[in-house]
Amino acid sequence: MTASRATEDSPRSAYRVLELRVTLLTVAVLLGFAAAAWWMTLGNAREMSSMVQGFASVGGGAMPFDMGAVVFLGMWTTMTVAMMFPTVAPIVLLHRMVVRRRGEGAAPTVGFVAGYLLIWAVSGVLPLAVLVGFRHLAQDSTWVVRAGGVVLVLAGTYQFTRWKETCARACRSPLTFLATHNFGSGPLGVLRTGLSHGLYCLGCCWALMAVLLVVGLMNLTWMAGIAVIFLAEKHWRRGALLATVVGVALVCLGLAVLAHPPLLAAVAQTPAGPTVG
Repeated sequence: MTASRATEDSPRSAYRVLELRVTLLTVAVLLGFAAAAWWMTLGNAREMSSMVQGFASVGGGAMPFDMGAVVFLGMWTTMTVAMMFPTVAPIVLLHRMVVRRRGEGAAPTVGFVAGYLLIWAVSGVLPLAVLVGFRHLAQDSTWVVRAGGVVLVLAGTYQFTRWKETCARACRSPLTFLATHNFGSGPLGVLRTGLSHGLYCLGCCWALMAVLLVVGLMNLTWMAGIAVIFLAEKHWRRGALLATVVGVALVCLGLAVLAHPPLLAAVAQTPAGPTVG
């Protein structure tokens, strides 16, 4: 790929590949789903916040979690739609361009998005297992707060890894991704393409999603902040620099929590538990 072609292959350029009407309609649909998901998440936060608290809450008692698997995975999928759909608009637009040139309708792009979303829906099994595993912790299990600090350090460290950069590059170069991950034009082919992009997106973003397990999955402030970081990392030309800054901040925060565990409750805006020695 030439230097000029590489420069053109960016999320921003995807907004110029289709007619204005199609672009606006496609982006409006994605943002509409995201807005609806945020609205549902706001309702879930009021109703379920006590059931999906993070490690920060354990210092004051057991981590409460009485939610069924189906309900939790539905909530998790809604969260991911809210946080991720604004970030995938460029590749969805490019996919729509490709299928339109083949004379196909919107169904293949819907299949692509479905495959992408399926990856994020299935990924919810891991946080579900963590919450189930920690829900019976005793009130004096303050070591879990320190475990939260370890998670923050690991999440920050991941920002510097080759895996993170490889996955982020796939998200920042949507045209290259589609050109190198063409599994055919049938339903199975477009689904596989969506699944593949979902895996790259998961590889790019899972560490910051893990932070929500520490501060609380229904922590709207952290959700919104992380969603903005996802959007900036993938769309901003200095996204790689932002990933580095976020990595440093998380490592420093994690080390601070390990040194002074009560800090986690303050950062997560949860009621502080007993003083941790």
